[in-house]
Amino acid sequence: MPFSADQLVEHLLSSGARNSESSAIRDLLRHAARKGLISLGGGIPAPELFPIDRIIEATAAAFDEFGARAAQYGLTEGEPELREVAARLAEEDGAPSLPDQILVTTGSQQALDLLGRVLVDRGDVVVVDDPAYLGALQALRKYEPELVGIPMVEDGLDTEALETKLRAGLSPKAVYTNPNFQNPTGATLSSDRRAHLARLADQHDFLIIEDDPYAALRFSGENLPSMASMSERVIRVRTVSKTLAPGLRVAWTIGPARLIEALAIAKQAADLHTSTLTQHITARLVGDAEWFSNHLSSLAPWYRAHCDALMTGLAANFGETLTFDPPDGGMFLWAELRRELPPGLDTADLLPVAIEHGVSFVPGSAFAVTTPRPAHLRLSYVTASPEQLSEAAARLAAAIDAWLQP
Repeated sequence: MPFSADQLVEHLLSSGARNSESSAIRDLLRHAARKGLISLGGGIPAPELFPIDRIIEATAAAFDEFGARAAQYGLTEGEPELREVAARLAEEDGAPSLPDQILVTTGSQQALDLLGRVLVDRGDVVVVDDPAYLGALQALRKYEPELVGIPMVEDGLDTEALETKLRAGLSPKAVYTNPNFQNPTGATLSSDRRAHLARLADQHDFLIIEDDPYAALRFSGENLPSMASMSERVIRVRTVSKTLAPGLRVAWTIGPARLIEALAIAKQAADLHTSTLTQHITARLVGDAEWFSNHLSSLAPWYRAHCDALMTGLAANFGETLTFDPPDGGMFLWAELRRELPPGLDTADLLPVAIEHGVSFVPGSAFAVTTPRPAHLRLSYVTASPEQLSEAAARLAAAIDAWLQP
């Protein structure tokens, strides 16, 4: 009897495709559409923050200036005007870069995939935060590296623990980290740790992948310098998904010119180039320095109010049975359940119960590299209103009570 189409495809899939698992991000986007559910899951920017009117104006301006060329095929490396804007922003951050050190990508997720493609052979050592952004783990694991997790502490990646491993013989190709308001912990890499990590890269000849999507979302404390201002061995990944609109799918990677060349060749095979039109739109928005600065300034009070609302709701409903460190910005609280869990139980088992109670989150195990996270939850405060966040905390408490009842 012949195969059905699905059976045939299953038989023909590559081993990599057969062994790939769905991302928790993708699964959460599916849950987010459920009627009445309050999502504390995906880090999805609130649509009311999107500057729709300015995007429309920038679209019209792009067609006025370029005509049909604004929607034509473009350069794999990215549109020159956007790369020039990105270079100016890098210089303002204290890390001067030339346009030929910049590659525009279709979101930062593509940048992570391309970096894995051009840097990682099977078995190569890549150091990552532990816990780490699960999208980065998914992108890197496809290329079969040996991932070595270094613990996250209150002020970011534990660089002393990394140095100990390096002195013992660890030889990574790269260290991947979120320096600002890390996903999932919300921690920020301190100035001292940034400088320490940069020195380690210079001493031990590895690259630093500085994935930095949240830097502009600071609502407390002072801005800290990019590690790209401290070492030439830094690859910086930036995106407008969290500051303008994720649907633009525009990001850029800044790094050594030889690496950018290799990334561009890999990108050619993937998608030829990022949308020409959305690059022109982004260049006009980000390139308007006064408007963009004012727009970024308007985000901080909104994020602070929502973060405060969720923290207040959790404190009222849990007391000390759910703990977290208040972040200085970003999108996430990293919470730990301080109730005794039966052996083998994990907050992944709590998720379906929580969804039945009308609230979602991301289980801590989704971010684990070396250290299990059975009692952790990543809670996002960015898409629900303050009133909904208060209700979400109550629903989460009720779900946990139901989950753990004898």
